[in-house]
Amino acid sequence: MCGIAGYVGKKAVAPLLIEGLKRLEYRGYDSAGLALNANNQLYLEKAAGKVVELEKCVNAQPGLNELTGCGIAHTRWATHGRPTAVNAHPHLDGSNRFAVVHNGIIENYQELRRYLEGKNVHFRSETDSEVLVHLIAEAYEGNLLSAVAAALKQVKGTYGIAVISTLEPGLIVTARNGSPIVIGLGNGENLVASDVSPLLPYTSKVIYLNDGDIAAVYADKVDLRNINNMPVEREVARIDWDASAAEKGRYEHFMLKEIFEQPEAISNAIRGRLDAENGCSILNGLNLTPRDLAQISRIVIAGCGSSMHAGLLGEYYFEDIAGISTSVEQAAEFRYRNPIIEPNTLVIPISQSGETADTLAAVREAIRKGAVVTALCNVVGSTIAREAGRGIYLHAGPEMSVASTKGFTTQVAVLLLLALLLGRNRRLSRSEGIELVKQIEAVPDLIRSVLEQAPLIEEIAKRYAQVENFFYIGRGCLYPAALEGALKLKEISYIHAEGYHAAELKHGPISLLDENHPVLALANDVLGKDKIIGNIQECRARKAPVIALVAQGDTRVRSMTQDVIEIPQCSRFIAPLPSVVAMQLFAYYVAVARGCEIDQPRNLAKSVTVE
Repeated sequence: MCGIAGYVGKKAVAPLLIEGLKRLEYRGYDSAGLALNANNQLYLEKAAGKVVELEKCVNAQPGLNELTGCGIAHTRWATHGRPTAVNAHPHLDGSNRFAVVHNGIIENYQELRRYLEGKNVHFRSETDSEVLVHLIAEAYEGNLLSAVAAALKQVKGTYGIAVISTLEPGLIVTARNGSPIVIGLGNGENLVASDVSPLLPYTSKVIYLNDGDIAAVYADKVDLRNINNMPVEREVARIDWDASAAEKGRYEHFMLKEIFEQPEAISNAIRGRLDAENGCSILNGLNLTPRDLAQISRIVIAGCGSSMHAGLLGEYYFEDIAGISTSVEQAAEFRYRNPIIEPNTLVIPISQSGETADTLAAVREAIRKGAVVTALCNVVGSTIAREAGRGIYLHAGPEMSVASTKGFTTQVAVLLLLALLLGRNRRLSRSEGIELVKQIEAVPDLIRSVLEQAPLIEEIAKRYAQVENFFYIGRGCLYPAALEGALKLKEISYIHAEGYHAAELKHGPISLLDENHPVLALANDVLGKDKIIGNIQECRARKAPVIALVAQGDTRVRSMTQDVIEIPQCSRFIAPLPSVVAMQLFAYYVAVARGCEIDQPRNLAKSVTVE
């Protein structure tokens, strides 16, 4: 979940690496460091805290910002060892000739550490990662790539690493197993990173490493090998993201920017994928014929966090629109509980980054069990997208805030497109399909209508900014929306928030309600509204304040509570999208009022690439 950046070329290295780390900081931000290989020595700077603290250290060293050659850098999300400068990466060997940055977990590090300490190796940190640099130094016999390969053969666990050495200036060796690494191909310069965001200003051409790959990266060439030192070939992919998309622009926070980008993001997700004449969707990435689609008898969705909530909405869509039995699995449990995958089962892994470790493991288990696997990912060329072999890209653009916003809503939109395709392949009539196409096409404007209410939502949020507990309730398709709304609030405001199916209130949670425990109720004009109104009355009877999300023009619910947010009239399938956007804004403004860190909330990282 940490971030890696590396550069080899003619430019000044430190400023480039610092900028790269800033673009990667959503992957980890409890400490940071860099190592430069210049003038036959390694220059090391590390700092606890965010990248700006490292930048201060670098700026305080005369001449460090002017050094050219190559270097590696890292921003950390702590696993083994406290978030201190000593535990920050890069790690050096005892002779200060080798430096390593590492993402992942070395499962046998204690055994390796005891082995190295038995050979009088002195460890400076508490981390599992430091064993790597000492193993590489021990294995070095004149070829850095061979030494890295020899060291990695002793390791059990996951890694994405970058290594430099004073013994081979102008070279970065990088390798991956379970933790992503991407190489950016420039003109007289090359770059290494844990995802594409730091590469965007410099190149659109990239190589994604596969598990077991190792590469020697020079300024003018890249030598790709496997762990046994045999040459391999990997496709050169193109990044279609604009570098400015990974910048805040006029917005105070990435999260707010990404909330307001959702009309465009959903437009991009559905563009060219709707057939209005036939009331169907066009999803070429599936690589499935109508006969193949007709043979699907069951769907299993795997995801974590917001992606799992999107999957829960997909369950409603696939069962109600397409009539296909669907279940949603927490991706971390998918392979461990030995799920039943019957013939003609479609497994849909959902991951914004395409690198989520648990979801990737679910992909591999599903393939092993003979399922048809179709991935939903945002990042082209990501590991899940490549290993699934077929799928649908979200086209949401880079999402830099840790709390997912446009990633979630584009996932929901794409699931709705897939349900439409499967429905038209089965029981959904052409006229019903045409009506659903119209509803999907209207989603960007529905969301714009919600965004126009941002000042009202901000005022409501300020009134609730100091509470410490919150319930979110919904029914039907709005139940997963309630889960997602509660997750957004707890992620960035640190308020204890729980989402419930509204019917569950009476089965325990209602005992916690009082004047200090507000409830946000999704009371749109959809099936089950009367029962939600009953739930609102039950909350009010316990003196719990209620915020209601209602359809425009609703007077019945408005008479029950002073805090009302209006959502445009729309069908039950569409209603979760504008409702979630309203709850994203509410969570954002609550967090701002509480003075919380928005884009990089404590203890969280964007892409969970370790189990």
